[in-house]
Amino acid sequence: MQSIDLANPRPVVAVICDRISYFQHPVHAVPETYLRALHEAANVMPVLLPVSPEMLDLPTLLSTVDGVMLPGSPSNVAAERYQAEPLPEQTLKDIYRDETVFSLLPQVIEQGIPLLAICRGFQELNVFFGGTLNRAVHERPNALDHREGCHDRPLTCWYEDRHLVEIMPCGLLSTLTRAPHVSVNSLHHQGVSTLGQGLRIEALAPDGLIEAFTASDSPGLVLGLQWHPEMSLGHSPLAQQIFSHYGDACRQRQQFRSSLNFSGDNKNESIRPVAV
Repeated sequence: MQSIDLANPRPVVAVICDRISYFQHPVHAVPETYLRALHEAANVMPVLLPVSPEMLDLPTLLSTVDGVMLPGSPSNVAAERYQAEPLPEQTLKDIYRDETVFSLLPQVIEQGIPLLAICRGFQELNVFFGGTLNRAVHERPNALDHREGCHDRPLTCWYEDRHLVEIMPCGLLSTLTRAPHVSVNSLHHQGVSTLGQGLRIEALAPDGLIEAFTASDSPGLVLGLQWHPEMSLGHSPLAQQIFSHYGDACRQRQQFRSSLNFSGDNKNESIRPVAV
């Protein structure tokens, strides 16, 4: 049995769920790969956050967690969120996740809670900051095919590296890798069309598609990635560095939150942000 180190608790990271159907039951779920990456590479404790806004108590959440993750999903952000024509009826959507995420983000970002957003989460963040999405990035002139390909292949094949991304100089990712280009996987048909206000491009695909950004003016870490670093930890030094850096940001947040709890200063005020 693993010993319990009460003196060094791990930071707590809330991971947004998808609402799916399981034997006709509504279920709140997250793929295990994200949870393992957080546990093993970021050294934090993931907890699942249900996508039922009526269950979401923001004061409780903000005083409890040290980080938030928006993971990827097969579902798409509702086009009405960025004032576009509705997606086709057959397109997989998750209105419960949309409602929860967009009600959660203002306070998470304002309070400086470290935020890591991957794939759908990356797109959610762009929309939150006022950006728009392209629903078929592979149809752009001279575009790469960013989709995962045939679903009959073994799952590991879906996540093989597919193309390079150029790391923008003087950004966060450039501090995590010395390489000007890194190989990444690609499993998406939607992507950034117009970049949201206040977002800084961190990486570009060879066809010009935005693959990563940060919110440089936010009080805490806000990092969005279109690719899936959680599936590349075995061979990608950058993926390791991304989760390690995110874990460090969550530990800073944990220390700040603990200091307020110890002093009692948070009884009548919201948790202030941590500079990262």
